[in-house]
Amino acid sequence: MDIRVKSLKFDADQKLLDFVEKKVGKLEKFDEQITSVEVALALLEKPDNKSVKLQVHVPGGDLIVEKTAPSFENAVNEAADAMKEKLVRAKEKRNE
Repeated sequence: MDIRVKSLKFDADQKLLDFVEKKVGKLEKFDEQITSVEVALALLEKPDNKSVKLQVHVPGGDLIVEKTAPSFENAVNEAADAMKEKLVRAKEKRNE
């Protein structure tokens, strides 16, 4: 599984990049057919709002989740949890 992280409007430090890769890497447990994941980290106009967009490429289409939180870590956690649910539903649908 290929993980690409983009930081928009700022430079992400290595600690944040490692955290994102660790969290997103766990998604592979829920669907082995994930080919790649794109993570976009962005600072919004409001100073305390950080946005994370997860785009997971699986056979049959892409799954996208966007979350906003006061910190990137919280937004990544929320997006990863939402993506887990989407992956499970998509896998069940594919297997029917």
